[in-house]
Parts: sequence; structure tokens; C-alpha cells
Amino acid sequence: MNGPSGDQWQVDTELKNFEQTRLPVSYKRRTLQATLVRATGNPKTAKRAVLYIHGLTDYFFQVHMADAYRAQGYAFYALDLHGYGRSLRADERPNYCENIAEYYPEIDAAIEHIKSTGVEQLVINTHSTGSLIAAMYAHEGRYRDTINALYLNSPFFEFPLRGWQPLLLRVIVALGRWFPYIKYNNAMPSLYAKSIHRDFYGEWSYNKKLKPSNGFAITAGWARAIYIAQRRLQKGLDIRCPVLVMHSAKSVRVWQWSDELLHADSVLNVDDMRRFGPGLGEQVELACIDGAMHDLALSSAAVRAEVFRVTFLWLEQVLGKKQS
Repeated sequence: MNGPSGDQWQVDTELKNFEQTRLPVSYKRRTLQATLVRATGNPKTAKRAVLYIHGLTDYFFQVHMADAYRAQGYAFYALDLHGYGRSLRADERPNYCENIAEYYPEIDAAIEHIKSTGVEQLVINTHSTGSLIAAMYAHEGRYRDTINALYLNSPFFEFPLRGWQPLLLRVIVALGRWFPYIKYNNAMPSLYAKSIHRDFYGEWSYNKKLKPSNGFAITAGWARAIYIAQRRLQKGLDIRCPVLVMHSAKSVRVWQWSDELLHADSVLNVDDMRRFGPGLGEQVELACIDGAMHDLALSSAAVRAEVFRVTFLWLEQVLGKKQS
């Protein structure tokens, strides 16, 4: 395995005490570019590392999560997928793909680098859409056998639809085969953004050009790619490493601001996570966190403390005690 050389790392464009390097890859004759980010304070001889993969309309900015892992002796890395965050180019459609396998080469490249540093145990920590991608990668990706533990934070296993909406989705998916660039939603609802950004009701600050409050336009081609991946996952996967599926205790659907948004998953239906999580492999554990938001790591201080407690207890169980 090969990875970026030392002189390819540069000061990160978004966060202090982090570095980034570009990962140019190819997929079906297309040249793509992702960005690998690492903490400058990573333990120099770490034998364990975590690779974080973000969700939709997202990128890595959760410094406190990196700090929590490094405090436990892990080297921390994050991947901004192509078309997202630091990786988004002017000639790309934001957050777009026509097959989630498009992301596999950049995950390959990230794993190659991490393993080239002498890391022996690799944890992949993902959120939402990133969890769907990572679950499929852990099932069929090139380096699936190098993954020692997979942690899925509020995974996107199903569209949260009601009533007539599943029928509309099937129509959009069918259109996506022939007209992939048709936009069926120009912006995601902004209530979730209001629950996390400090300009509204949240406590977090991030680059709203990379993670806009109303999201990016959603296309039929993207919906088709996600739908197909979800249907494959729902039939059951063969992930060989231990898997942790963690989610909020409840979901909430409201159309105007409510403080409920600060204590529940306002994006996905947690029942879908409970339903499809056990079929991922033979070593799956589900964990329910009271008062958690969609991104568990962005919940209130007390809740995210519980999230990290459960996470590291599970990792100790599946990987062994923390190495000194």
C-alpha cells in the first residue's frame, strides 16, 4: 500500500492543528479528487487509527471528535469525499454521484495511506449517507478485510417517507436512469441546520459555503444511486468486522422550529436503523442514545459524552484494551 508522501501534506484550509492532502483517483475513466485530513497532534507511533466519513451536505469539522479519539491513543483521519467540502471543485455537481461505488477508490486511497504509517487496527467512523457508503464498502470494497471495526452514526438505510412519498420516490428513481441531472429538490429543509449552527439554536460553527443551511440541490441520479444501494443493504450484507449502529432514541418530524429538534433525529427515521442494522453482518450491536440529534457527535454536551462513552467501551470490547 502507498500513501501521500510527507511533502504532499499542507496546512488545512478549514481547521487549525490539522493538515490535508489531495487524493486524486479515477473511476470509470473519470478523474475524481477527494481530500484526506489528519490531526497534526496524532500519536506518532499509533497502532490504531480512525477514518471518519461525513454525511450528505457535510464535511469534516468536528474537532472535538478528533480530540476524543486522540485522547484514547488513536491517530485521527477524516475524508472529504469528492464533490463535498474541501474536495468540491467548480466543475462538479455538489454532493452528486450516480453509483456509490464511485467513492470506493478514494476510500481505498485513504486506507492505503493510513496503513502505510504502521497502523495495525483501523476503525471507520461514519455518519448518515457516509454510513451507507461505508457499509457497502465494508461488504465489498477492495480493503474490506483491513477494517477492524465499523461505527455507523445514524446511518441512512432508508428514505424517511410517508403516505404517497414512496411512490413519488420510485418515479424519481426511474427518471434518474435517463435524466440523472433533473433536480427534484432545490434545497433540503433548514430546520436541522438551525438545530446545530450557532447562528441559530445550535452550538457549532462551520463553513456554510461547504455545508449550506438549505443544502444543495438533489437530483434524480443521486436519488437512484442511494435507492439502489439501500435496496442491496436491506437484503442483508456480509460485513466481517464488528459493527456498531448507534442512533437517537426517537425521530421527530416538524415543519417549524421546536425545541424537540435539539433532542431527536430530525432527518431520518430511527426505526429504519433498528430494522436493517442487524442484517449487516454477524457481529452487529445496536445502541440507542436518549436525547441525541441526527449527528450524535453534535448533540448536547451530556449526550455526546454518553455517545463517546458507549463508543469507546464498544471499541475496547471488539479491539481489546487501549494500547499504551
